Amino acid sequence: MGKGILLFILMSLLALAQPAVDDIKKVLDKQVVDWNRGDVDSFMNGYEASALTTFVGKSVTRGHASVLADYKKRYPTKENMGTLRFEILEVRMLGAEHASVLGKFFLTRSQVGGGDKDGIFNLIFKKTSAGWKIILDHTS
Repeated sequence: MGKGILLFILMSLLALAQPAVDDIKKVLDKQVVDWNRGDVDSFMNGYEASALTTFVGKSVTRGHASVLADYKKRYPTKENMGTLRFEILEVRMLGAEHASVLGKFFLTRSQVGGGDKDGIFNLIFKKTSAGWKIILDHTS
């Protein structure tokens, strides 16, 4: 195959991936808005409502309901939640229906709320009938 054809194929694949990347970023943007409103339930809409949804932090939590309960336990008040900001470092398509997102989170809180916190996350998204949803969240 000629270099021109390979370049055309690569550019075509990149063009097809961009709408998915944009949709994934919209999910994350909505999560930030929901979090900063103090709405953990809406924040969790970014995750697939499945028993297979997994959060990896200091421990492993499986299942959408368990991940939600854990968030509510760790962040019981708006003051504990603080203000969230994401910095997306990379969105990598892993085929047509899966993607990996590498990023940083920044949580600004009062000392009473727990103080500032930041870290790195890697999310695996899956394209579902309800849109792009997080199926695996590894945050440290």
